[in-house]
Amino acid sequence: MIGSLSVSRTCLRGAVVKALGHLERFPLALLQLTFRISIASVFWHSGQAKIASWESTILLFQNEYRVPVLSPEVAATLAASFELGCSTLIALGLLTRLATLPLLGMVFVIQTFVYPENWVEHLTWAAMLVFLLTRGPGPFSVDRLLRPQVFGKARG
Repeated sequence: MIGSLSVSRTCLRGAVVKALGHLERFPLALLQLTFRISIASVFWHSGQAKIASWESTILLFQNEYRVPVLSPEVAATLAASFELGCSTLIALGLLTRLATLPLLGMVFVIQTFVYPENWVEHLTWAAMLVFLLTRGPGPFSVDRLLRPQVFGKARG
């Protein structure tokens, strides 16, 4: 009985190692593309909602969002501009790393001043943005097409 238990553990360990080996071969490029499209769609839809009813958006920034330091009009304009502009850049994979920075700033402001109770959602957004900031947009991007050859090998 003890010998068969040892064999079972060895077989199980081998199966787990094999499964992990398969998982580790999952293409990073697909994660990069998926994260780009996912996070871009979140901010794109938010920006679209803001410009669809500008008066309502200004009222939201006056009464609910209340971003410190900025007037509601300036905050709403910046938010809509960054949401639409940066999400477009990220979806295309153009200036991706730079485009993540304003959105990370927005996530910080939203988390800190607007909806601190929605930290799980904000953490998800921040994780995707930090991944793109640190790992880049991947091979299916305009950045990759425009990037000059570095030491004879394309990177990013």
